[in-house]
Amino acid sequence: MNLIGNYSLIFALITSLILSFLSLRNFRSNSNLNFNIFATIWLQFFLISISFLALVLAFINSDFSNLAVYNNSHTTKPLFYKISGTWGNHEGSLLLWLLVLSLFILIFFFRSKKLSSPFRILTIFFQQLIILGFLLFIIFTSNPFQLIIPTPNEGLGLNPILQDPALAIHPPILYLGYVGSSIIFSSSLSALVCGYVNKDWANDLKKWTLISWIFLTIGIMLGSIWAYYELGWGGFWFWDPVENVSLMPWFCLTALLHCTSVLEKRSNLQSWTIILALGTFILSMSGTFLVRSGILNSVHTFANDPERGVFVLIFLSVLILISLIIYFKYSHTENITKSFFLSRESAIVVNNWFMMYFLAVVLIGTIYPIFLEVITREKISVGPPYFNQLLIPFLIPFLLIMTIGPKLDWIKNKKFESKLVKIILLIISIIVSYLIVRNFNTQVLYLTVLISSALYLFFISITDLRNEKLKLSQKISHTAFSILILSIIFNSLFSEEVSVNLKKGEEKKLSSYLLKFENISKMKINNYTSLKAEIHVIQNDNILKFYPELRLYKVPETITSEADIKTNLFHDNLVVVNYLRETDYLNIRYQKKPFMLPIWLSAIMLAAGGLIGLRKNIK
Repeated sequence: MNLIGNYSLIFALITSLILSFLSLRNFRSNSNLNFNIFATIWLQFFLISISFLALVLAFINSDFSNLAVYNNSHTTKPLFYKISGTWGNHEGSLLLWLLVLSLFILIFFFRSKKLSSPFRILTIFFQQLIILGFLLFIIFTSNPFQLIIPTPNEGLGLNPILQDPALAIHPPILYLGYVGSSIIFSSSLSALVCGYVNKDWANDLKKWTLISWIFLTIGIMLGSIWAYYELGWGGFWFWDPVENVSLMPWFCLTALLHCTSVLEKRSNLQSWTIILALGTFILSMSGTFLVRSGILNSVHTFANDPERGVFVLIFLSVLILISLIIYFKYSHTENITKSFFLSRESAIVVNNWFMMYFLAVVLIGTIYPIFLEVITREKISVGPPYFNQLLIPFLIPFLLIMTIGPKLDWIKNKKFESKLVKIILLIISIIVSYLIVRNFNTQVLYLTVLISSALYLFFISITDLRNEKLKLSQKISHTAFSILILSIIFNSLFSEEVSVNLKKGEEKKLSSYLLKFENISKMKINNYTSLKAEIHVIQNDNILKFYPELRLYKVPETITSEADIKTNLFHDNLVVVNYLRETDYLNIRYQKKPFMLPIWLSAIMLAAGGLIGLRKNIK
C-alpha cells in the first residue's frame, strides 16, 4: 500500500505537468477542450484517489511501517477513529486537500461547458499550478508514505482530543470550503487574462462561491461545537488563532457572494469582485502557512517544522506575485452607473467595507503577536477584549445597513403604511432593548443601541419572509444572521459561571448555587479508562444532576475532560471537571449559557439559505 500510494503521487505529479503543458498549448484555441485534457484530468483524479485510499487502508490495517500511521494510530483505537486519523495529521490532511483539489477541477470541467473555451483552459492551467505546488509540498516535505525500518509493533496513537465524531468530519468539510476558493482564484485570474469578467462569468463564480461558503460555514460551526463540549471552554467562540484563520476567508466569501449578485445584475463592481475572489484563496493559503509552520500556538495546529513553513511561504508568495502581476496588467477601470448611488448596490459596497474592517481586525489580532515575538522576543496573547472593543461598535451600523439595504432599490414605491410598520418596529426594538438592559449599571445606552439594531434586523427579516420580491435564500440567510447576532449578544450578557475545588462527598455554596460532589465511578472503555463524576447543582430547591467525565488514555498518556451538557431552547447547563494533580480534589465548573441552541440552529439556517441559492443557480 505504501509503494502504491507513493508512486501514485509521483505519477499524479507527472499528469499535473502534462496538464499544464496541454492547457498552455491549447489556450488560444477557440475549439472545445480536446480529449487529451479530459483524459488527463480524469487520470490525475484517479491517481490521487488511489494514493488517498492506500493511506486509508494503511491506517485501517495499523501498518506501522508507515511513519504517519505509527505517529497517529494504535491497534486499540476504534475503526472510526483509525479512518479519521487519516486526515487527523499533517501529512494525511494535505493529501485530503489535494484529493479535493483534483475533484473540484474535474467538476469544473463538466459544469463549465457553456463558458468560453479559452477561459476554461486557462482556469485549468492556474488550478494545475496550485495542484503542482501541493504535490511538490507533499512529496518532498510531507510525504504520508515514509517508511520505518524495522517496523514497530505499536503506534503512538492519535491525540485523544481529536477522537471525536464532530472533529472527525470537521476537517473534510472545512477543506471543501477552502479548496472551493481555489477554483474561485483560478477562475478570476483566467477571466482577467481572457477579458471575460462579465455576467456569465459572475454567474459561474457565484456557484463556486456558494459551494465554498456553505462548506466553510458548516465546517466552522462543527469546529465550534467540538470545542464547546470537548475542550470544556464553555462557549461558542474563543478567538483561538486557528479559529480566526477559518473566519477570515469566510468574511471575504460573504462579501464576494454579494458582489457577484451585483455583477450578475448590473455589470458593476468588477474590480472589487476580482480582488475579493483572489483575496479569499490567499487568506486560505495564509491560514495553511500559519497552521502548517507551527507558528500559531493552538490545540488545532498539526506541525512544527520550519522547512514545511518555508515551502508554504514561498508557494504563497509566488501565488500572490502572479495574482498582482495579472491583476495590474489586465484589470480595467470600470464606470459606475449614475443610479448606483443610494441603491441596494451601494449598501452592499458599504457593508463590504465593514466586512473588510472586521477581517482586518481579526487578521491583525492573529498575526500581531507573531511579529511582536519575532521583533522583541516578547510573547503576548490577544484575546476577547481586543476583538470585542474593536468589532462590536461597528456592528451597529453594519446591522442597520443590512436591514435597510435590500429595500433601497424599490423604497420609493413603498406605501406609507409599509413605512409606518418599519417605524413601529424600530420603536418596539428600542423599547424591548431598553427593558432588557435596564438592570445593567453601565453602558445602558451602548447596549440598548446594539440590541436595538440586532432586534430591528430580526423584525425586518421576519417581515421580509412574506416579500415575494426577495429571494428565498436571502430571506432565510438574513433571518438566520439576525438570530445569530441576537443569540451571541444575549449569550455574552447573561452567561453565568461558578468554580470550586471539592473532594468526594463535599459541597459548597457559591453565589445562588450549591454544588455537591456526590460520587465518582471508574470504567474501562475501549482504549481509555473513564472516571465519571456525579455532581449535583442546586438552586431554589431545583436539583440538576450532571455526570461529567475524565478520560485517561494510555496511548498516548493523556487525560481529557468531557463536559456534561443539558440543553433546552433557551439555555445550556453544563459541568466540567478537571483533575488536580497529587490531590483528592476535582475542580468543578458549572456554567449556564443562554441561547446556545439558537446559535447552532442559526448557523445551520445560514448554510441552508446558501444551499437554496446554490440549487437555484445550478438549475
